[in-house]
Amino acid sequence: QVQLVESGGGSVEAGGSLTLSCTVSEYTDRTMAWFRQVPGEEREGVASIYTGTDYTYYADSVKGRFTASQDKANNAVYLQMNNLIPEDTAMYYCAAGRPGFYLLTQANLHPTYIDTWGQGTQVTVSD
Repeated sequence: QVQLVESGGGSVEAGGSLTLSCTVSEYTDRTMAWFRQVPGEEREGVASIYTGTDYTYYADSVKGRFTASQDKANNAVYLQMNNLIPEDTAMYYCAAGRPGFYLLTQANLHPTYIDTWGQGTQVTVSD
């Protein structure tokens, strides 16, 4: 089973930027996704990228501010987060989608279609 190791979380003031990184142990054509979760709420899919085509999807809440990308040479995916707002505060998870599933719509970017989760990294945005 693929293993995911995340890094890059932290604390930032509103309007600031952070980049999350996720190293993937076995890099194949599949959807890699980013989810976030706050205590007491469901895990929310915010962005995804299909590694075979570079196609991406973004939730409305982050569209225009977040960018998902990949570096195949280094077996890594990234989430560049700009213009952060306090509502972005959450634990962020890198996730590997089930092979053969294209998690590139709001309906499909759901925990049901995730094969493996990273350990999570905390992002805190202050006013």
